[in-house]
Amino acid sequence: MADLSGFDPNSVGNPNNNIFGLPFSESEARLVVLPVPWEVTVSYNAGTARAPDHIFKASLQVDLYDPDAVDTWKQGYFMRTPDQKILTRSDYLRKEAELYIHYISQGDAVCDNKFMMKTLKDINTGSEILNEWVYQQTMGLLKQNKLVALLGGDHSTPLGYLKACAEHYGAFSILQIDAHCDLRKAYEGFKYSHASVMYNALEEISQIERLVQVGIRDYCDEELEYIRDSNGRVYTLFDQDIKVQSYEGVTWKQMTDQVIEQLPKQVYVSFDIDGLDPKLCPQTGTPVAGGLEVEQTLYLIRRVIQSGRRIIGFDLNEVGVSQNEWDENVGARLLYRLCNLLLKSNP
Repeated sequence: MADLSGFDPNSVGNPNNNIFGLPFSESEARLVVLPVPWEVTVSYNAGTARAPDHIFKASLQVDLYDPDAVDTWKQGYFMRTPDQKILTRSDYLRKEAELYIHYISQGDAVCDNKFMMKTLKDINTGSEILNEWVYQQTMGLLKQNKLVALLGGDHSTPLGYLKACAEHYGAFSILQIDAHCDLRKAYEGFKYSHASVMYNALEEISQIERLVQVGIRDYCDEELEYIRDSNGRVYTLFDQDIKVQSYEGVTWKQMTDQVIEQLPKQVYVSFDIDGLDPKLCPQTGTPVAGGLEVEQTLYLIRRVIQSGRRIIGFDLNEVGVSQNEWDENVGARLLYRLCNLLLKSNP
């Protein structure tokens, strides 16, 4: 255990310490944050690959007192340094993806262009390598009995972690906070697109019993059909339904009861920050009007824990990088609260 006798939790965050200014090494920490600086397949605004560095900086301004989980930070949080090889590969393939997306947007057939065919293959291969890297990193931590938080990056990043969770924990469900379903098959030709992560997870990981989505408000016919044809494996509480129910007198507590009923005993939280109202995350990759408040979402997760279900891990993705660091500020505070809830769920 770390020696906390000289650490003042009421003082300003020390930049020489780790995430949230905490004085823990990786070996001392019970929870490890794995940054994944990757945004190859983003289809609108870029920048989230560099969010982990910015969130780390903003985290030094986060006060440590959390009424939901007092002093859980004393069990130790540590964030690894973003892997520069992953970031360099992301930057290179992102430029390739931009050329490819521009090409297909003109209506030209990819099969008629050997250069574009190679580009698509390179991007898909790069994503496969990333998925394997994430799997290896997270599985290594789980084998050490660490709790793991994955920090993206775009929302394609947690697939490897989900596979590690399936191998380590067995059957579980995903609670997805998001503006988008992410149930498209190979969106824009990218097999492991950020818009396909939940499709890939459900198709490739049999241990996922159910996907429960909250806040969805931007989706296509293909995704709606997938939900309807899932035989209940996918349950979606659309943002429009949240708003309509609230207008008609249904409380958020009652709506969260509906959500929790769908969840088996072990729950993984996949949090795309665009599930929140975009006033909280205007620089996220694909902002959509509507959405949830921070406390509204944390209330849901608290009630999942209170129901006796166990949170086994989480990811936080699609935090944008802004000039005034508003997005990173919100992201850092959300990351801290999620870390606390993960520890609270695993006493």
